[in-house]
Amino acid sequence: MRQFSADYIFPISSPPIKNGVVTVNEDGVIVDISEYSNTQHSASNIQKLNGIICPGFVNAHCHLELSHLKNKVSEHKGMTGFISELIEKRNNFSKEEIQKSIEVAEQQMICNGIVAVGDISNNNSTFKQKTKENLSYYTFIEIFSLDPSKATMVYENGLNLQKELSQFNNQSNSSSLSPHAPYTMSVDLLKLINKNVKQHSSIITIHNQESKEESELFESNSGAMYDTFKAMGITIDWMRKTGKNSLQSTLPYLKDASKILLVHNTFTTEKDVDFLKSEIPDFQSKIFFCTCPNANMYIENTLPNYDVLIGSGCAITIGTDSLASNWNLSILDELKTISKHNPSIDLNTLLTWATKNGADFLNLNQLGTIEKGKKPGLNLLKNCADGKLNEETKLLKLI
Repeated sequence: MRQFSADYIFPISSPPIKNGVVTVNEDGVIVDISEYSNTQHSASNIQKLNGIICPGFVNAHCHLELSHLKNKVSEHKGMTGFISELIEKRNNFSKEEIQKSIEVAEQQMICNGIVAVGDISNNNSTFKQKTKENLSYYTFIEIFSLDPSKATMVYENGLNLQKELSQFNNQSNSSSLSPHAPYTMSVDLLKLINKNVKQHSSIITIHNQESKEESELFESNSGAMYDTFKAMGITIDWMRKTGKNSLQSTLPYLKDASKILLVHNTFTTEKDVDFLKSEIPDFQSKIFFCTCPNANMYIENTLPNYDVLIGSGCAITIGTDSLASNWNLSILDELKTISKHNPSIDLNTLLTWATKNGADFLNLNQLGTIEKGKKPGLNLLKNCADGKLNEETKLLKLI
């Protein structure tokens, strides 16, 4: 048995405990959590720490397969610039370089107190690393094509990739097919995904409203994204002009998923939340928002309206996106960015986004909260002045 005590323990499932003590067994399972008591605890057996103990972090959105692009894609170029550079550079590396970058990136996440990842896969490059089970992974097999005539082929390729993953490590119950983004999907492909997720009661994820340009594409077939796609030789007829923004043009085709993670939401508004309410009766249990603030700053140099996301009543999760669009794979760094620009959001709320909500979405019932019988991992946050994150806040992974 090991016992840890800190200034505060944030179980997430219950209020913070001042001078709390958490006891774990040799497998990291929580045996007990309570306030310190002279009659119940022996001070000599307790590792006393300065700071805040919280559960291990859940990275709800990551592209581990893009780790080899760290420092290779320019900052602040907007989505169209980012996409163009990503396409140009992502395949200019050997398999060995890609695999090594994946290993290093995973180790970085482990050191940064991350215990689980909702990971995007367009190919099989991360599958071998996932078999090592250093972290808990839920893999979203991401498919996309604007060409309606290729919908069936792309869909079947996704199914084959999912089958390959299950053969690697019997992870068929920890994966699902997912669309990339509204602006890379034909209606035919969206319908095939929806049929699949309805059949399997799957969860899905989709990049949502990461830029203004994607909505311009749907509303009027104009703007920077439209011009970029046209320059790439994409047939104009494939670009859906609906007169509505990207969310409203896409979500109705995905309503049969058991849960939907909307990722980024950089330009999501109250009108979009009203649309979700009208479109999905049980939207607060079905819709999860994921925010990747440092990726938003890296690409668009702006952040979502967190008041809108909080006001929706939907659960909010935290992701790092990829090393192609971020400086580090650190949930703590993401929380620092949110706190810096939104100081009114309290620490318990931020930690709930970083732990429980991600675990809830990914159906990882053993993670996310410090409760008896769970194995969530434990992080220590040091230098939280007045219960706030700041530039000096550091993380020590305890378990």
